[in-house]
Amino acid sequence: MELLPSWYAVYTTSRSEKKVKARLDEAKVDNYLPLRTEYRMWSDRKKKVSFPLIPGYIFVHIPIQDTLKVLNIPGIVTFLKEKAVPVPIPDKQIDRLRLMVEHAFDEVEFTTSPVAVGDTILVKQGSFQGLVGELIEMRGKYKIAIRIEYFGCALTTVPLGWVEKVKTPTL
Repeated sequence: MELLPSWYAVYTTSRSEKKVKARLDEAKVDNYLPLRTEYRMWSDRKKKVSFPLIPGYIFVHIPIQDTLKVLNIPGIVTFLKEKAVPVPIPDKQIDRLRLMVEHAFDEVEFTTSPVAVGDTILVKQGSFQGLVGELIEMRGKYKIAIRIEYFGCALTTVPLGWVEKVKTPTL
């Protein structure tokens, strides 16, 4: 009997997230590596460079019995665990993170520090229409925070006029 796949976070060796992603793709393991883009200046040019949003981690979507297959891929160190068991991450949280990373108005940030709990909000227009998260204020900007179990929060800027308070939290 095969169990349904869940999302899991795997820890990679230092600075090898993109190589691990290529190896997971080659092994036909469903995975997600959220990236952020920066412009870097060299003495002779300016270049657009992509970096992992969450350094040292990549997400895999597998049935629990495939953990050994994933651990055998070079560059993967271990699964994110609680009480020695890999921790599943709800599909809804990965979907929200993917939506945020792919359609961000502003650069997406990621923080592992606790974010002050605010109102649960629904984005009513723009690329994030339908996204539910928490409204927070950080450095004078309003942001929507999407919590990822056992990790922290992904944050991006959202115009205040595009959100409305949700009466019953659905996070």
